[in-house]
Amino acid sequence: MSAAFDYSKDQPPEPDAPDAKMWLKIVNAYRKPRLARSYFELAITLVPFALLWVGALVSYHYAFWPGLVLVVPAAAFLLRLFIIQHDCGHGAFFARRSVDDWTGRVLGVLTFTPYDYWRRAHAEHHATAGNLDERGVGDITTLTVAEYKALSPLGRFGYRLYRHPIILFGVGPAWVFLLKQRLPIGMMKDGALPWISTMATNLGMALFAALMIWAVGLWPFLVVHLPIVLLAGAAGIWLFYVQHQFEDTHWSAPPEWQFQHAALHGASHYDLPWGLRWLTGHIGVHHVHHLSSKIPFYRLPEVLRDHPELKTISRITLKESLACVKLVLWDEKLGRLVSFREANRLAVVG
Repeated sequence: MSAAFDYSKDQPPEPDAPDAKMWLKIVNAYRKPRLARSYFELAITLVPFALLWVGALVSYHYAFWPGLVLVVPAAAFLLRLFIIQHDCGHGAFFARRSVDDWTGRVLGVLTFTPYDYWRRAHAEHHATAGNLDERGVGDITTLTVAEYKALSPLGRFGYRLYRHPIILFGVGPAWVFLLKQRLPIGMMKDGALPWISTMATNLGMALFAALMIWAVGLWPFLVVHLPIVLLAGAAGIWLFYVQHQFEDTHWSAPPEWQFQHAALHGASHYDLPWGLRWLTGHIGVHHVHHLSSKIPFYRLPEVLRDHPELKTISRITLKESLACVKLVLWDEKLGRLVSFREANRLAVVG
């Protein structure tokens, strides 16, 4: 294991190091958004996205095929728009609920993500992250070693298929953004709002598509917009994956499970190169985000700057994150994620 994981949940803290509850009080000082900065961040994300979208469309129109590479940076800016929508869901971007909500709803038409439906599921994810007894909503499905062994051969095959990178990051974005989020199945108990939000988003998407198809034609619209949505979706799912599916993440069952500890140690500090940090809205500082979700994304670097001790907690680099794909089962005895191969080897040794 690399030095990046030296600060694990099982190591005793330094004598004067704050514990998770103390860190919560410290980072809460950064919760107040700067409204001018919020509007600026929205503008410098939305305008480049629109320009890149138009650039890709013009390239298609004039058969300048190399120009279609613009769908890649356009997808990156769409992902950044989703990060803004995400902050709106936490009431963190403007700190004015009505402004946050309506900004999030409008952005949902572009991100293919119904705002109120997603906000409910994501709030549950934040409330239960790292809790072994509360898995299943807003998470990548993760079984324990014992649960996996108890499955039938067909069940094991299904779980292996689900956890395969091609399915998670290839088929997954199409399933989630084109199909799953079109109906808020499973949220009937939450009243009418998730359904209203989803149907309104679907209507907005249909109107946007109809307008674009009328203006530029069916195939130009599909060739440009569909890859942008799917690439942004794949990147978003990857980010969500590595923010919780790293070797020394934290999972436990109550009463051992504690929100603050699970937030700080069950989410990663995904230490990306600067350009990727900016494009992903610094969401890689995910352990701080989970500890205090109302911190605007553009203030997360301030937290690390002022409190560098947080940089080493649950830190993984871009290179190290690639190995996280093989971590698929939670070993309750070892207290960490393991691969199928390691789980089999440990079973033989045991």
